[in-house]
Amino acid sequence: MSATARTWRLPSLTRSEILVPLAVLVVQSVLAVVLDEADGVRPDAVGLGLLTAGAVLLTGRRRAPMATALAVVAVLAVYHTADYNHLAAVPASLVALYALALSGPQWRTYTTVTAAIGLMMGIMLAKDDSNTAWDILRNGGWVLAVVVIGDAVRIHRQYVAAIVQRAERAERTREEEAARRVAEERMRIARDLHDLLAHSITLIGVQASVAAHVLVEDPELLDGKGLAKTLQTISDTCREARAELRTTLRVLRGDEPDGEREPVPGLDGLAALARAAEAAGALVGLDYTTAPQVPAPVGVAAYRIVQEALTNAVRHAPGCRVRVRLTADARRLRVTVEDDGPRPGRSAETSGTTGYGLVGMRERARSVAGTLTAGPGPHGRGFAVEAELPFNQGLETGG
Repeated sequence: MSATARTWRLPSLTRSEILVPLAVLVVQSVLAVVLDEADGVRPDAVGLGLLTAGAVLLTGRRRAPMATALAVVAVLAVYHTADYNHLAAVPASLVALYALALSGPQWRTYTTVTAAIGLMMGIMLAKDDSNTAWDILRNGGWVLAVVVIGDAVRIHRQYVAAIVQRAERAERTREEEAARRVAEERMRIARDLHDLLAHSITLIGVQASVAAHVLVEDPELLDGKGLAKTLQTISDTCREARAELRTTLRVLRGDEPDGEREPVPGLDGLAALARAAEAAGALVGLDYTTAPQVPAPVGVAAYRIVQEALTNAVRHAPGCRVRVRLTADARRLRVTVEDDGPRPGRSAETSGTTGYGLVGMRERARSVAGTLTAGPGPHGRGFAVEAELPFNQGLETGG
């Protein structure tokens, strides 16, 4: 025995595929025994065998409805040709045609029904049995009714399946939208934390290193008031960072009461950024004239871009001169931050890893449909950041 033959198995049948043919066989057998011979000869062993074959063939009505219908029609055509009791064979025909209508399509179903009725009538007319032929035509109405019911059930099932599919697709869309919003919120929080911590820690680090350098290297140049001012600036920076971090965490946790939200940073906070950068050793020139109204999201994006640009200037170009310029018209806000590089004798901070400063600034610009470019300064010295932030319609506006 070959491997293919050894692995071959009969297809498993469901309960419905077994019970329905069994019920049809019982009904046909009872009709064949009970009915008189006015509608045909009472089936003998051959007739009962044909009825049994027609019922057994119904086990494949779901897997191969067209082949099952044709096989049932062929078997029962032999049954009717032998002039056995015609009514006894009706149940198998109806179930086979119902299954065919249930599987569709419509053109195949009605073509098969028409051909089956025409075949039975042709057999009877060929035997000069016109009465039976007309009986088959009259009974064709019942066959057609069964087919119409099967077709209606098929259409209803397709309709329900389409509704379920649309509901599942809508659910998937909602889940994808929720996941996208979660990712966007996570990215926004990461940007806020990066901007806040990078700016504050950089300023604190620069100011502390300057104070430590004076204490260790040039103690005779120690200025008590200057040192106290530096330490006070560090304390203020820590306090501001702690307050902003608390606000961010409260928003993240969702326990911030309505009406008690702290104001988000905007253009009115640029002066404080400039003072903090100057306390870290940079010389900042701030020049901005804005339109009467700037959308709040644009103001936040501009604040964060200037904050990160000043942080990078303090970190990588200590003692530099920085020019911050903001100009606005009725359509957009332009932000420019330029530095002239580190002062001679001042070493810039170096790191073996690539930070997220430029990436964060570009994401800030894109969050309001803007653009940002960054690169060497206009005269080949220092670094320049330029951003265009449009006033898109639908953004909440604020002063």
